Amino acid sequence: MTDSQLRTSPLHTAHRDLGATFAPFGGWEMPIQYSGGGVVAEHTAVREAVGVFDVSHLGKALVAGPGAAEFVNSCLTNDLRKIGAGQAQYTLCCVESGGVVDDLIAYLVSDDEVFLIPNAANTAEVCRMLSVAAPEGVTVTEQHTDYGVLAVQGPKSSELLEALGLPTKLDYMAFADAEWEGRTVRVCRTGYTGEHGFELVPRWDDAPAVWAALLDAAAPLGGRACGLGARDTLRTEMGYPLHGQDLSLEITPVQAGSGWAVGWKKDSFWGHEALRAEKANGPVRKLFGLRALERGVPRAHMDVLDAAGERIGESTSGTFSPTLKIGVALALLDTSADVKIGDEVTLDVRGRSLRCEVVKPPFVRTNVK
Repeated sequence: MTDSQLRTSPLHTAHRDLGATFAPFGGWEMPIQYSGGGVVAEHTAVREAVGVFDVSHLGKALVAGPGAAEFVNSCLTNDLRKIGAGQAQYTLCCVESGGVVDDLIAYLVSDDEVFLIPNAANTAEVCRMLSVAAPEGVTVTEQHTDYGVLAVQGPKSSELLEALGLPTKLDYMAFADAEWEGRTVRVCRTGYTGEHGFELVPRWDDAPAVWAALLDAAAPLGGRACGLGARDTLRTEMGYPLHGQDLSLEITPVQAGSGWAVGWKKDSFWGHEALRAEKANGPVRKLFGLRALERGVPRAHMDVLDAAGERIGESTSGTFSPTLKIGVALALLDTSADVKIGDEVTLDVRGRSLRCEVVKPPFVRTNVK
């Protein structure tokens, strides 16, 4: 895909004015970092104060009609019956083999309405699969460019939203629709950073005004605009999976440690037979965290070696942790290698050995609640 074919968010001009560095991501041209700080400064702002992200590239879809929630629950892995209206749930869209088409958030509006936020590159396929399976009377409408998504993350996120008069007294994974200067904004207690935070869903054309107000109010709090570079370092520190790397059509929820997002007691969902069998038999590989014991920066697709130098797996994500000041990674390791937490392994970083300790993510403390 050429640069001219990349889609842009409703805030593209605002990002350019802030000196953003852009890069392709999921078919969109999105800001990776901004001038005047860069990824580390943006990452630190989220951990210590508040950061504001434009993630409008994320997909949006509406499933509506009689029994829409029951229908969605029969397709996606998690159990919507565990939550009520006004709550959101992390879930997975799988295929018959158990591979993951996408991980997404489902917002339960009512028994007859579910709002979905999939990943950018997978929105069309998720909508297609749901549309094909939908019973008469249930419609699936892609709304990718009907709404923007702005993430407000960090210990001062509530203070920032209160400055705009938006609701903050929400339980984790709950949402509410609010009015801001005559505009409707859905406020969700969700995020992808491991910090206390919110995700705002305004109308597409309203996103620039909400963004500008957030940045104006963030500055006195030590907050700033943050790009997808910091979003990646933040989520990696938490061990949150990125679809296409840590979850994919080849990497199942059982392998990726995402079985908690599967409603095992449900009668059925897409991929249930394969996933139940894999859970019962045990996966052939399993996702672990790796914490570097010396200087070096892990990246994806690096071989993991045991003490004898034998390959036992591969890293799926890796970065330098601005919080810990060391390298961290996620890696799929063969269960036949019988690796345990606390073991030492070696990561092949472009021909150089990097000693790592096997750990259980997250690498830093979570503060989402």
